Amino acid sequence: MHFKVKYYPFVLWREAMKIKLLFAGILLAISSSLTYAEKKPSAEATVEKMTKEEAAASEKKAVEKPKQYNETFNPRQKEYPNHLGFNDLHIQAIRHIKPDTDSVKDPKLQVIVHHHCKAYDDGTFICLMFPTGMKDQDKPIGFEYIISTERYNTLPEEEKKYWHYHKTEVPRAHATFPDLTAEEGAKLLPAINETYGKVVYFQQLGDPLPVGEPYIMIVQELPEQD
Repeated sequence: MHFKVKYYPFVLWREAMKIKLLFAGILLAISSSLTYAEKKPSAEATVEKMTKEEAAASEKKAVEKPKQYNETFNPRQKEYPNHLGFNDLHIQAIRHIKPDTDSVKDPKLQVIVHHHCKAYDDGTFICLMFPTGMKDQDKPIGFEYIISTERYNTLPEEEKKYWHYHKTEVPRAHATFPDLTAEEGAKLLPAINETYGKVVYFQQLGDPLPVGEPYIMIVQELPEQD
C-alpha cells in the first residue's frame, strides 16, 4: 500500500526558512571568530605594549623633580604660602659682617653676604642673610628688614640710628643684583635707594650654633671700603 505525501506550500516555505537561518547562523559564527582573531593582540604585541609602558613610566620617574623637603618630616612635600617668596629679590653685598678689628682691611668686611628677599604687599621686604649663598644646607645667620623712606620718617628718633639709608650704603657695600641684567638692575636701583634697612644677626659668622644674644649691626658705622 502506498501513500502519497502531499506537501503544502506553507510547509515548503517553513522548511526553506529553517535552512536559511541555519546557514546564516553558521556564517555569523565564522565572521565573529575571524573578527575576534583579528582584534585579539598577539602575545608579542602584548609584551611590546607592556615594555613601552614600563619604559614610559621609567622615563617619567627619571625626569620627576627631586623632593624639595625632608621626606621624613614632610612626607607629602607640603608647601605653605607664607614661607615662599624669598627669591623675589637677590642682593649680594660686602660690608655687612661685624669685623674683628677696626682696620679697613679686616677680611670680614669683604665677605659677600647674600640677601634673599621676600616682597610684601605693604611695601616692606625681609631678606634672609646667607654668608655662603642659599644652597640646600646653607643656613641664614640673620635678616635685614627693609622699609620705605616714608615709613622711616615715622620712626622714633632713638630708633632711627639702627637703620641705614640705602642710597648711601648700596655703593659702600658694592651691592649687586646677580640675578638681574645690568639694565634690569639699573631700573630697580632708584626704588632700592629710597629705602632703609635694619640688620639683625642671631649668629656670628663661622659659629656652628647661634650662641649668645642677637645683635643689631649698625652698617653705617662700619669702616669704609674702596
